[in-house]
Amino acid sequence: MNIIQICQVDGTLSIKFNTKLLPLFVIILSMILVQPKTNGQISQAGKTNPQITTLNDTASGIRKSGDPLAVLLPSIERLTWFGERADISPDNKSIAFMAKSFGDAMVIDLQTRQIRCLTCGIPGAAFLRVMHLSNGDYILIGPDHFEDIQISRTRDNELWYLSKIPGSKPMKLSQKMSEGAAISKISMKISFSELHDQVPDVPAGASRIVVAELDLSGGTPKLINRKVVFESPDRSCTVEPNDFYDNDTKLTFTCYEPGNNSSVMGINLNTMEVTNFSKEPGTYNEVEGIFPDGKYTCVESDRQCAWLGGHGSGNIDIWKLKLDGTGKDFERLTFFNDFKGGKASNPVVATNGEFMAFQMARAHEVAGVGHGILIFKFKK
Repeated sequence: MNIIQICQVDGTLSIKFNTKLLPLFVIILSMILVQPKTNGQISQAGKTNPQITTLNDTASGIRKSGDPLAVLLPSIERLTWFGERADISPDNKSIAFMAKSFGDAMVIDLQTRQIRCLTCGIPGAAFLRVMHLSNGDYILIGPDHFEDIQISRTRDNELWYLSKIPGSKPMKLSQKMSEGAAISKISMKISFSELHDQVPDVPAGASRIVVAELDLSGGTPKLINRKVVFESPDRSCTVEPNDFYDNDTKLTFTCYEPGNNSSVMGINLNTMEVTNFSKEPGTYNEVEGIFPDGKYTCVESDRQCAWLGGHGSGNIDIWKLKLDGTGKDFERLTFFNDFKGGKASNPVVATNGEFMAFQMARAHEVAGVGHGILIFKFKK
């Protein structure tokens, strides 16, 4: 009896699981999907404004022993036993995710639970992120090849386009960029940040946010109408965009600050007015999935450390923040960091607002590394 059945149709691999043998499959898979060792050299989500992880960042404090997956809330369901950096399709019927850092992009059908590999036909695929475009195609982010963790995640990080047509190959967009990107849910707009590591014209320590459009009208996809919308002159604020909202007139972004702190920011793309939405200096608040009404966003935050101990990106859970500029309407959604070494991260919200996808993670590991995708169903 096979643990999994793999078949190939039109160049696309299809994977079906035998649930009776799933525990054995998990053991085997955990041996295969070994994450690269960092030796503490990359921390604070592996950002290009690196800060060495300290004991305080992953402190146990008064946290409980045990497994947060053993006491999941009724609203949470474990979807996969491996994978990281989930992204929900525009029709909310599937979720794309990475099998591991510097690996292959996968997609799971939420009805059949069938998993397909999008990039297994690419030898030595070393991608870090997969995201949906509004037309159902994909943006891939990562290096051309794996060299080492620091170089491949910073200097060599770039944007790729992948058609949803089975068997398609990724195509470079000739754009180096830092970390992740913001992808419009209603148009072909895309936003990304640039640092000196990727673009030598950017002064060392500075960072900037670019908005562009993906043009698929010709034989080769390309970025057009490129515009720099925000610039930070130094490391007091290293920027990373996350979500367009309000009909693409506004953009959320994170300002990474010294001391393993960060703030939730937003910019009005018409007036260029910038707002600090989290307003809590000395804490970690990384903006993530936007809610479809544009009034709330998910945040990776360490606010619970006020009573649990610790600080920074190592000790985070998922919170919900109202984008009213006060920073006061902040609701905790997950409680993984109540457990020693536990955290929940990388949330994305469905376009219908009915659920979010996120990942199980470990406090001591580089942010972005995940150990399975989960679904959180919101109350109607």
